[in-house]
Amino acid sequence: MKYRKLGKTSMKVSVIGVGTWQFGGEWGYDFTQSEVDAILDRAHEEGINLIDTAECYGDHLSESFIGNYLSRRNREDFVVATKFGHDFNGRFERHQLWKPDEVLRQLDASLMALKTEYIDLYQFHSGANEAFFQDDLWTMLDKQVQSGKIRHLGTSIGSNDNLHQTESSSRVGSEVIQVVYNRLDRKPEERVFPSCLEQNLGVLARVPLASGYLSGKYKPGNVFPETDVRHRHQPEETRRKLEMVAEIRQHEVPEGVAMATWALAWCLEHPAVTSVIPGCKNPEQVSLNAAAAELAKSDHPQHWQ
Repeated sequence: MKYRKLGKTSMKVSVIGVGTWQFGGEWGYDFTQSEVDAILDRAHEEGINLIDTAECYGDHLSESFIGNYLSRRNREDFVVATKFGHDFNGRFERHQLWKPDEVLRQLDASLMALKTEYIDLYQFHSGANEAFFQDDLWTMLDKQVQSGKIRHLGTSIGSNDNLHQTESSSRVGSEVIQVVYNRLDRKPEERVFPSCLEQNLGVLARVPLASGYLSGKYKPGNVFPETDVRHRHQPEETRRKLEMVAEIRQHEVPEGVAMATWALAWCLEHPAVTSVIPGCKNPEQVSLNAAAAELAKSDHPQHWQ
């Protein structure tokens, strides 16, 4: 495994993380604690230390799975990132909660679910600019940093071209940007990444496998079940993406390299990207993801010496 410094923070993170939206049950499968334990054990064995979750992946369900795991492990071995702003209200349904007192209650609920005294990275979760630009919200969050409940603040931008929130990061004390970035969606390269480089912000690339389309498992015409979030994607858009994937596999992926491994390593080439946070459904997928670290360059600007 290779590691990078997460922007201006002091945190050392693995270039491959574990995304855990799937633990909340919205990707067509309901996990058990033993299955989550096996996934996170394999991640630890592979040298992965970054776990990304959210308050609304289930009703703190993903966080609870992770918390139960962490309670039986060395907490300091992991960098735990979670988010705030949404209240789970059933499959694919959310209420938005952005007032400072609402966010403080979410924070305490997340700490309880994660069974930890502190969160390494607490992220504004895909909210509108009106919700983001609240000085009293960031003042409250800064107080939580000072109290030790939060180590660092970040912003998970909903639009991969939200320059307003990215450019305001340093002013509000946000040190990390999480953004959708993958071979099929390169929009952040235009405006978001240059701003991140200018401010020395860490970057977590979410959906690096384009919701699994870049895993190489699916072909044009594939249909997803109603319990899978991808069922909500427009059929024509899904078909177009899978046709693009077929072209990429033929012309860009080196022979003998798994497409998923190549796709993760491709994201890590950009000088702004610190780490990728793909989801995974079993330990074997964790190891496949981790293999991408071998292809990551050691001369990256954030490389941990």
